[in-house]
Amino acid sequence: MSPTPRNQSTPSRNPGGGFSGTQSREGSPTLQQPPSDTSRIKFDEIDADLFDKIAKNMARKLAENTKSNKPTQLRRFYDEICMWNERVEMEEKRFDELLPFIRMLNAKAAYAKGRNLVDENFVILIRHCLSEVKNPKTMKYFKLFMEAVMGFYKEERPKDS
Repeated sequence: MSPTPRNQSTPSRNPGGGFSGTQSREGSPTLQQPPSDTSRIKFDEIDADLFDKIAKNMARKLAENTKSNKPTQLRRFYDEICMWNERVEMEEKRFDELLPFIRMLNAKAAYAKGRNLVDENFVILIRHCLSEVKNPKTMKYFKLFMEAVMGFYKEERPKDS
């Protein structure tokens, strides 16, 4: 087996990050950006940059993919998050009952990814954020964080994109 020449790149299977090779639906290989870093997104102890720099970086990452993550699709998820937040605010005592239905957003994000409506970064974001939702207060912070992401997303990806 001969080594790959230095001026050629090949997709790698790097579980720790970096680029990874995939195949498009047409069967041709494509390169994807590394998944988003969600390590600073915490809803139990709010980082001063959560609704600013962290949200902006996430919006920028989502806006990079112009084939999916369309504004209308992201807005549908945001609207559902708002609906669940309102419901939790009205029925705080039932939070534990509502949480499984809130976390069903993971399945909806996976389905949307399967239809190429959102990308892996969005699925990772939703999965991480939902794992941070543990009580009504963290649900509110999830909603506020997504509100900030949506605001910055609008700046990063204007209507014409």
